[in-house]
Amino acid sequence: MQLRERPCPVCGADCSENLFAEANYNTAKLDAFGYASRKTPERMHLRLVRCNACDLIYATPIPSTDVLADAYEVAAFDSGEEAACAARTYIAHIKRHAHKLPDRIGALDIGTGDGAFLERLLENGFSGVAGVEPSEAPIKAAKEHIRPLIRKGIFYESAFQQESFSLVTCFQTMEHLPDPSTACIAAFRLLKRGGLFAVACHNHRAFSAKLLGLNSPIFDIEHLQLFSPRSVTRLFEKAGFKEIDVRQVINTYPLHYWVKLLPLPANAKLVSMLRVAGIGYIPVPIPAGNIFAVGFKK
Repeated sequence: MQLRERPCPVCGADCSENLFAEANYNTAKLDAFGYASRKTPERMHLRLVRCNACDLIYATPIPSTDVLADAYEVAAFDSGEEAACAARTYIAHIKRHAHKLPDRIGALDIGTGDGAFLERLLENGFSGVAGVEPSEAPIKAAKEHIRPLIRKGIFYESAFQQESFSLVTCFQTMEHLPDPSTACIAAFRLLKRGGLFAVACHNHRAFSAKLLGLNSPIFDIEHLQLFSPRSVTRLFEKAGFKEIDVRQVINTYPLHYWVKLLPLPANAKLVSMLRVAGIGYIPVPIPAGNIFAVGFKK
């Protein structure tokens, strides 16, 4: 891969010498799921540095936008079950703030996958619902009535009318964007006055990340940056959002998914055994180290 250097993508500080972890990857070992969502971790990552100014861990150098777009376009998809679980978790968080929205007309989900969250939005009275997804496979896996709502490709602000959405969401996607600040500012511009921006992302300050270290699945070649409550708050403030609220997420996934993420020997065999036995499908709620951040456009 051809790589380019960059400063901190949240605050702009040059932290290239503040090493967190040397690069550890082999692109020859990446398969069709290398840039897929909720995959089995490969335990690979780019060179990571820490920004002391805003508490972001970010990769530098990183691949070009074109290289990343190509990688995501052809990525495989086999996580429909987990996507549905995540959508139920996220809509519960949105409901806590929905009464403050100007209306429920216009909702955009950036990195929508198979559109599982779009379905939850429709069930909760939202109209003018749209999603953006760069990967072809999850769009093909979307339900028939959801698929037309998904725009294939990379998210560009210019593709949508400004101040046309009451809600913009970006779940487990900010880590993947080469320029999360630009995406956050774009969300602000696309929102109506009183509209809400909601983000779910990994928290590198979480207990699970500290416990597992670089064996944590959050350290992944796909992840160009990793947030903390402090850095995601800075991201929102920079874009102009107010009434920012950041809190822990308790995710509920089937047992086999949680086991898949653990750095265990013979992991794939264990996951298969759990599925065959049936107990692998038991839903298990865990505070796995994700945070949910929201901010309003005032």
